[in-house]
Amino acid sequence: RTSLIQKESLIVLWALFAFDTGDVSEIEQIMHDLNRKRKEKQPLQYGSAGSTFKRPEGYFAGKLIEDAGLKGYRVGDMMVSEKHCGFVVNVGEGTYDEARQVIEHVQKTVQERFGVWLETEVKFIE
Repeated sequence: RTSLIQKESLIVLWALFAFDTGDVSEIEQIMHDLNRKRKEKQPLQYGSAGSTFKRPEGYFAGKLIEDAGLKGYRVGDMMVSEKHCGFVVNVGEGTYDEARQVIEHVQKTVQERFGVWLETEVKFIE
C-alpha cells in the first residue's frame, strides 16, 4: 500500500495501463462476487475514508480494536464502525476534529491494552 510515488511525494500527471482481455461474463461474475463481499464486510452505508488503520504485522487492526472494547466508540458523529472496527465512519455531520479524536483514542487504547501501535492508513493534512 505504499509506493515510490507516495514516499517521494510525487504527483502523477498521467498514466498508461495495459490490460489483458478476458471473458466478459466471467469478469462480471468476479466483479459481482467482490462487490457482494465488500457489502457484507464493510460499512458502506456511512461515509468514511476507507480502511482507517494499516494491518500491523501479525495482527488484524479491526480485531484489536474490537477486543479493546471500542466497537461503536463515538465522538460526536464520528464512530468506530459496528460492522467492521477497522473503519471510522461518519454517521451524520462528523468533523475532522471528531474523527481525529476517535482515531487517537483508538490508537492509545490499543497501545495500552495490547502493546501494538496502529498506524493510520489515512493521512492527515494539517
